Amino acid sequence: MIWLVLTRFIIGILVFCLSFIWILRIYLRHLKKQHHKEIPGTTIGIFHPYCNAGGGGERVLWCAVRAIQEGYRNRNVSIIIYTGDHVPPETLISNAEKRFNVIIEKSIKFEYLQRRRWVEAAKYPILTLLGQSLGSFLLGFEALFLHVPDVYIDTMGYAFTFPLFKVLGGAKIGCYVHYPTISTDMLARVAINLPAYNNSGAIARSRNLSSLKLGYYKLFAILYGFVGRFADIVMVNSSWTENHINSIWNISLRTNRVYPPCDVSEFLKIKQIPDSEKRIKSIVAVAQFRPEKDHPLMIMSYFSLLQVIPDELKERVRFIFVGSCRDEIDEKRVEDYKDLCKHLSIEDYVEFRVNVTFEELKTILQEGTIGIHTMWNEHFGISVVECMAAGLIMVAHNSGGPKSDIIVNSGHVRNGFLAEYEDEYSSTILKILNMSDAERQEIREAAWSSVGRFSDAKFQEDFLRNIAVLLET
Repeated sequence: MIWLVLTRFIIGILVFCLSFIWILRIYLRHLKKQHHKEIPGTTIGIFHPYCNAGGGGERVLWCAVRAIQEGYRNRNVSIIIYTGDHVPPETLISNAEKRFNVIIEKSIKFEYLQRRRWVEAAKYPILTLLGQSLGSFLLGFEALFLHVPDVYIDTMGYAFTFPLFKVLGGAKIGCYVHYPTISTDMLARVAINLPAYNNSGAIARSRNLSSLKLGYYKLFAILYGFVGRFADIVMVNSSWTENHINSIWNISLRTNRVYPPCDVSEFLKIKQIPDSEKRIKSIVAVAQFRPEKDHPLMIMSYFSLLQVIPDELKERVRFIFVGSCRDEIDEKRVEDYKDLCKHLSIEDYVEFRVNVTFEELKTILQEGTIGIHTMWNEHFGISVVECMAAGLIMVAHNSGGPKSDIIVNSGHVRNGFLAEYEDEYSSTILKILNMSDAERQEIREAAWSSVGRFSDAKFQEDFLRNIAVLLET
């Protein structure tokens, strides 16, 4: 009797859910017709809640928008951006030009999201990945009711929005994946009890807590794979990301590598200042002030460097941090980094440049000598490529995109260096500082010859080829 009641209850719940989905789908189809009256033709909805941030992901967004505008100029195609940045459209478009040197036509419609806090990590002190993903599902509902597009493209990694727009909105789904929400590398770090920014020391030290977290990660990976398979076209930004997405989503025939757009043409135009004329040897880090970028490793590496270089050279070396802050949490993080520099008594050798313009960035890179990047498993590394194009000798993390796609060290060709630990970074930087001008110039020239494959033009060509599948069907 109990089983009969339970079976009827489950069937009732299923019938209710299916009926609700059916009714909701009919309503959204009606809403879509209304939206087509407002904006006739084909609409492309791009989901990017932080479109006014100044990172590499935002450069990809604006270059994608420019590609669509130029590639479909003579066709009735309109772009809608779902954003949580409540900034006037003209300011958003102006910032894209000032920060990234990307000129956008003003015919974009912005739909402003009111509940972006649902995807903020601070809202979920535990089960953060699951909380943010379910939060993106709810935020996706808000976006869907604001405007039902014909084609939906996610450019921030919110795969849990895919089923909404495909099943309820009837849209074709495309995405550009910068970084898988979960990867086999993350599972491996938890499995071997290795601390990281997303695996606290307390969990890493406890076998029981690590086992629980590993089980949670495995379950989340199953969910992530399920929602990812709703995508019709998947673009990934590096071979590292491609391997992880293929292993979790398992839709390799719909997955294509599209290197992100690096503004190499503008950086290659920078007039080079000979090393012999640079009184100050600047070490430049270009990275958003986010925890995964691992600025503490940069600071500790610089501290280690200052312990071993001669006093006369110490006075001629400076470390410049260049990056953007998305919110108050990032701003507080910058203050923490400044406090760490004071604690190590190196504050006189360090400078923080926050939210600089594109012209200011070019000046900083022109005057620099060495570039540094410390993010473990960086998905690609736009800033690595741009620094190389600007003439900096790069020291990047020995993992992810920089290792697999950017830094070359084979035979007699070297276009940069790889490092992983604090002492490796400091010893490599010291090695570069002690090189002759001719040796450094040889590395620069190898770097310049290698960056063309990451240009804006190449990105636009590959991006348009992929979304053609969505637009032509």
